[in-house]
Amino acid sequence: MTKILITGGAGFVGSSLADSLLKDKDNFVVLVDNLLTGYEYHIPKSENCKFIKCDVNNYRDISSVMERYGFDYVFHYAAVVGVLRTINNPKMVLDDVWGMENVFMLSKNTGVKRIFFSSSSEVYGEPVHLPQHEHETPLNSKLPYAVIKNLGECFCRSYKQEYGLDYTILRFFNTYGPKQSADFVMSKFLNFALRNEPIPIYGDGSQTRTFCYIQDNIEFTIDIFKNNHFLNDVVNVGNDQLTTVKELAEIIIDITNSKSAISHLPPLKEGDMTRRQPDISKMRSVLKRDLTDIRVGIGNILKAWGK
Repeated sequence: MTKILITGGAGFVGSSLADSLLKDKDNFVVLVDNLLTGYEYHIPKSENCKFIKCDVNNYRDISSVMERYGFDYVFHYAAVVGVLRTINNPKMVLDDVWGMENVFMLSKNTGVKRIFFSSSSEVYGEPVHLPQHEHETPLNSKLPYAVIKNLGECFCRSYKQEYGLDYTILRFFNTYGPKQSADFVMSKFLNFALRNEPIPIYGDGSQTRTFCYIQDNIEFTIDIFKNNHFLNDVVNVGNDQLTTVKELAEIIIDITNSKSAISHLPPLKEGDMTRRQPDISKMRSVLKRDLTDIRVGIGNILKAWGK
């Protein structure tokens, strides 16, 4: 049986990954989470799945788990997330470095074969060109969240060089789906629209974003895990279909037949990049299909929510 650890496993992406991994009865999946932004009701109901409330930033907490099970693979997804949360709590963001150090050191010591590290599009900062390519686009953000994610990527490369620990870096762009927390832009806009309340956007809403439906993210991740793709490499995980924040609000209002109006708030002082678009050549080479259209993805969420 293959033993897999997912840190941040009660979160949106981590628990969705677990759902798919558990379809293979030869996988045993342990989810750890401190429940800062994760929820126990996300945990899959399976005899091959175990949830342990645990803070990876606390060495005694995570060492007891990793030494007990001797995992084959680790998906290190635990992190403080959310633009406003990370801006308002920079010290909490910086503390995630302890979790990285703990997980990488214990992985090396307990025989983990490969770490999948969840990085972020935030490492690119304000792009000098679009689309943003894994090896050609400079990483120029100085926000604590981006710096810590960049440091996590350094852990990957350093532990490979020093100890031979294999890795894959997953640079996630905006991912959305039915389980996403209510404080992220897609879920937030949908909830406002369903209540016919004004949808607030920062500035004029001309900021461009791309939105990757969770199933595209998970299908790609499972494929590269099973087939050993992009070993000791970095890959963008996202959608390259550009949508402005204002267009997103308009699409949601249209699909939900909402009476909501769009309200404009002052621009954020930092953290709200004006442009973002990944080069997803690697992702397309694996999926060999078009990614989920944003209207289809929103429809899937509403169906899952019973709306």
